[in-house]
Amino acid sequence: MDLKVIINPPIEPHEVPMLRELAGWEGRQADYPAVFERCNFWAGVRDERNLELVAFGYVAGMGLQHGYMEDILVHPEYQRKGLGQPLVKRLLQEAERFGLEIVTLTYDVKHTSFYTGCGFTPSAGGVWRRAM
Repeated sequence: MDLKVIINPPIEPHEVPMLRELAGWEGRQADYPAVFERCNFWAGVRDERNLELVAFGYVAGMGLQHGYMEDILVHPEYQRKGLGQPLVKRLLQEAERFGLEIVTLTYDVKHTSFYTGCGFTPSAGGVWRRAM
């Protein structure tokens, strides 16, 4: 598969929520297009016909030393085909070009080998969630 990871490609507001839902996540339609206005940069991959968004991720933060990688998504039909690592690594290259020294992300422990393969070092941390 020879699909290209593009930094800051044009993406319609409905495309990421649709990809999130296909991946089994909540769509969060209200977050888009605000994410594109507030994050430092994003990456997207389109299918072979350049029509459908099949992978996405972004890095947010103050744009100083530290950024936070989020929403690493790959369409279910494109998972396990070598697209996820190039997406993450391209985001990390852009983070370096952008001047970030630290990029963090939160992931399920079952994805540890994927993210260590992308260059991340597992570390302890904490998560706060608003009470529902």
